[in-house]
Amino acid sequence: MLNILLGLLFAITAILVGWAVISGGADVAISWNLIWGYALLVGAVVCVLWAALKGMLANPASVKKTLLAVVLVVVIVGAALGVALSHDGLVIPNSAGGVFDDPFELVISEVGILVTYVVAAATLLATLYAEVRNLLK
Repeated sequence: MLNILLGLLFAITAILVGWAVISGGADVAISWNLIWGYALLVGAVVCVLWAALKGMLANPASVKKTLLAVVLVVVIVGAALGVALSHDGLVIPNSAGGVFDDPFELVISEVGILVTYVVAAATLLATLYAEVRNLLK
């Protein structure tokens, strides 16, 4: 059942991306792709939270680790937000010859970029740690 659902989600994504490419980046095609991306993101967050809650109820000992993970996420996002808010007057050029100067957009973008850097670094470190640990066994 999950494989069918995954295939359906992938097919919808492929159709929307194909539409955007074939239409040459028409505004309506890009808008539908963004809406679909947001829907997938919300669905993923709901599934992750549901799975975590289900896992905690099945194994109450994991509540401590789950709370630690939540605190870690809040600290990382909070630190990224602090760094992003500390930059005053950023002006980023856009492809239309203008600039992105909305402070809210700039902060959200920078937070997303900083969190992505932290997650990428953590993934790299976790992978290296796991490989070294496997070598030493």
